[in-house]
Amino acid sequence: MAEALFRKAVAGRKEYSVGSAGVAAARGSSASRETAEICDLSGAPLENFKSSAVTEKLLSEATHVFTMTSGHLRLLEEHFPEFSDKYYLVCEFANIDGRGLSADVPDPIGMGKKAYEDVARVLGEAIPTIISYIDQTTPRQA
Repeated sequence: MAEALFRKAVAGRKEYSVGSAGVAAARGSSASRETAEICDLSGAPLENFKSSAVTEKLLSEATHVFTMTSGHLRLLEEHFPEFSDKYYLVCEFANIDGRGLSADVPDPIGMGKKAYEDVARVLGEAIPTIISYIDQTTPRQA
């Protein structure tokens, strides 16, 4: 969901390359039905999406890595400490209503449609702050 919503938010901006990977992802899995529905309703369809796991190659090529939870962040720091300067929480720059700064994105698995809607709302609040941070701190390519 984060990948699809972020991709939609930066549509038309060639300087952005968007991807996602999980710290415990089952490689090749499709998005959940609820995630696909939320993305479709948001105008950010997940066409041909298949999950992938975090790899050293992926991290080396990334300029920024945003994790859903502080637990995910710790796992990356433990397994790939050489890239820790690229790691951020999705909500690190967003004061999410009722959660504060640096809150974890809630895990909706098994929690029903409302939980997935809550994740979409949190991501909707966080993504503009991520884009603003990247735009302010990344030198523009000529």
